[in-house]
Order: sequence, then structure tokens, then C-alpha cells
Amino acid sequence: MPLSRVLLVCLVYSCSVLLTQGYEDEIEVNYADPFYNEIAETNQPESSPQEATVTPTPSTCKTPEFSKWDKLFTMLENSQMKENMLLQYADDIIKVELQALRGEMLQFVANYAGGCASSVDNAGRRLTLQLDMKLAQALEKVREVNAEQRAHQDAVLQHLLAATRAQAARLSKMESSCLNGAAAKNLASANVLQEVTTSEGGQLEKSLATMAVDLQKARAQLDRSMRSAEKHFLPSGCEMAMLFPMRSKRIYAAVTPDTTMSLNSFTICMWAKVREALNKTVLFSYGTKKNPFEIQLFLSGQAVHFTVGGEAHLVEAPGAARDGQWGHFCGTWSSEQGLASLWVNGQKVTSSPGVAEGHVLPDGGTMQLGQEKNSCCSFGFDSGFDAKLAFAGKMTGVNVWDRVLGDEEISQNAQREGSCSSRGNVVGWGVSEIIPHGGAQYIN
Repeated sequence: MPLSRVLLVCLVYSCSVLLTQGYEDEIEVNYADPFYNEIAETNQPESSPQEATVTPTPSTCKTPEFSKWDKLFTMLENSQMKENMLLQYADDIIKVELQALRGEMLQFVANYAGGCASSVDNAGRRLTLQLDMKLAQALEKVREVNAEQRAHQDAVLQHLLAATRAQAARLSKMESSCLNGAAAKNLASANVLQEVTTSEGGQLEKSLATMAVDLQKARAQLDRSMRSAEKHFLPSGCEMAMLFPMRSKRIYAAVTPDTTMSLNSFTICMWAKVREALNKTVLFSYGTKKNPFEIQLFLSGQAVHFTVGGEAHLVEAPGAARDGQWGHFCGTWSSEQGLASLWVNGQKVTSSPGVAEGHVLPDGGTMQLGQEKNSCCSFGFDSGFDAKLAFAGKMTGVNVWDRVLGDEEISQNAQREGSCSSRGNVVGWGVSEIIPHGGAQYIN
């Protein structure tokens, strides 16, 4: 409220209060009937002896004086009222604008949500097609390089074969000419024949030396091609493998079987390329809290070991593994006779009866690749693992069956092409859940 209005209201109020106080004592209220309009009698004197007249005493209306503090407080109150009004007005405007913006956003989402989703889907499909095209081009380039190498090798081999045939024809011709003309020719002709034979023998030796050099070059080139293929391509026709980059107690892969592990017979097969095998490098392990060593397939230097039902039941194949090379390892076991066999690269290397005869594997255990849980009473992320037992290298084609496979089936799985087409019914590579931990990862 402006200061002038406040002053005017205070002035009017103070004047009314003073006037009321001045009249309270002098005015007498007469409740009798007034007769001011009656006509007076003729014989009455013109003037009454005593006529009561009321003369109010005027009082002065004084304006109250305001101090500087009163004016200051008044100004503060006015500014606070204006500020509150402005804040209320701004709040109302913001609420209205936010409601309008919310309505527009809802309308926009309702109108364009489907279009955005379809655009994202189309972009994802285009990206997938581009990646497929790039992958196909890369594969085609690899195939072209391999085709060129094979064509060059075939040309070298054809050249060597043609040279060998030519030398054989020349030798047979020389032999026939010597046999046919030996009786008819004299000593001079014999000397001439000897000179010719000597010259032909020198040419033959030169040709054979050239062929040997060419054969050595072709063999070296084939060895380089094979080493390059082993580095860049996976065996068994599998499209992916699992890489264990280093030996660590935190790096392993947890396997979840598709069926129960309460088995009285099984077959385990896998491809493995170990970087360096120590005294015990675990490939596959399955164990429970009661017995952590129910199944183990591990390497010890160049030896392959396979255990069932505990470390006491051991089957060993010495000198069957090589560091830095792919190897196919299979272990089979039957509870009926306790017959355990070990296969390396499609060949049965050892077999032993009486291994855990009559034993049945317990269900509910843990299965790992590249490690073994050798303690039942420890806790934590890497509890029960030992870095000295860890595997460092690559694995692929890990499969487990609930039966003993035949010799022909194991030999077929050990072939470098097409063995990933058959998968186990307990654990199937590419089908069962195999989760890498630590630094383990899948590679193509």
C-alpha cells in the first residue's frame, strides 16, 4: 500500500476518534417525542424563557507524526508485499507453461514415437548388413590369398613332377640304347658311349640337385603356410574359442550342465592349445563340497591325466601333449567295470579297468574350465583357486555326453574339420552356458 494512502487513513481515523471523545460528555440523548413541527398557541409568548442550545466544543484534528523507523518499516512491508505478489504471479505463469510444455511433449511422443522406433530399427538393420558385407569381403580376401598360395604350390609341384618324368624318360632311353648297341659297337664306340654317358650323368646330377633345392623351397613354404594357418584358424571347424590370456586364480570359465550330473558313464572331449604346461595345468574339473576331485582332465608337462572319483583313480598318457600346438583330448568312463580310457588326437593312448567301479557321480557340483576348486571351506570371488593350477592358452569344442562314445565317433570328433557339428547332451559347445570370468573371453 502506498505511503500516502496510509497517512490519509491514519488522519481520518484519528479525527474520528477525537470528535467522538469531544461529544461524549456534552450531548444528552432525549428519548421523548419531538414536536418541532407543531404550531404554537397565540397567547404563548414568542420566546421561551429558557431555550437549551447545544454548542459543541470543536477540537482540533492533528496528524500523527511518523518517525524514520516507521516509514522504513512501512516501505519494507510494501516491498515484501510486492515481492510476494510477483513471486505468486511468476509461480502461476511457470505452472501454466510447464503444463503446456508437458502436453506438447506428450503429443510429440504420441505422434513420433513409432517413427523413431522404426528409424532406429532400420539403422540397426543397415549396420548389420554392412558388418555382414565387411565380414564376407574379409573372408573372401582370405580365401583368395589361400587360393593363390595353393595355386603357387601346385605349380611348383607340377614343375617338379614334370622334371622327374623327363629325367626318368632320359634314363630309360639311355639304358635301352646301351643294351641294344653293346654287342655291335667296338672299343671306339664304347669310349664315345662312355663320354656321352658321363655327360648325361653330369646333367642328371645337376637336374637332381636343382630338384632337391626346389623341393626344399616348396617344403619350407608349406611349413610356413601351415604355421600361419595354425595361428589364424581354429581347429575342428569351430567358429569361436575361449582365450585364457594368462595364468591366474581369477581367470576361469564356469560351466552350467544342461542335465543332471548324476551319471554312471560319460565322455569328455575338447580341443586345447596350452601355452606352457606346468606340473599340473587343469583343463576340465568337476567337484562337490564332499569331493572336489570327482572329474579332472589336466596336463603335467607333456603328459595327459584323467581322474574319476578322486585323485587316487588316475589314468595317464605320457608324452601325448605339445606346448603351443592344438590337441584333441577325450576321456571316457563307465561305472559298470570301472573302465577309463584316454584319447589324444583321435587315438586311444591308454585304458585302465577298475577306476571308481560302481561309483555314481553326485549331482549339484561345480564345473570349471581352466581351474579347479580345491577347497570346500573358503569363500570369496576367487576362493579355492590356485594360480599354479590355472590354464593359459585357448580352448574350443568342449562337449560332455552321458555315455561312452565309440571309437569311430571319437576319431570323427578329432578331425580338424567338422567336429564342432556334434555336441554333447550334457554340455554342448556353443549351446550350454559357459561364462568366462576374470580375463577369459571368447574369440573368433
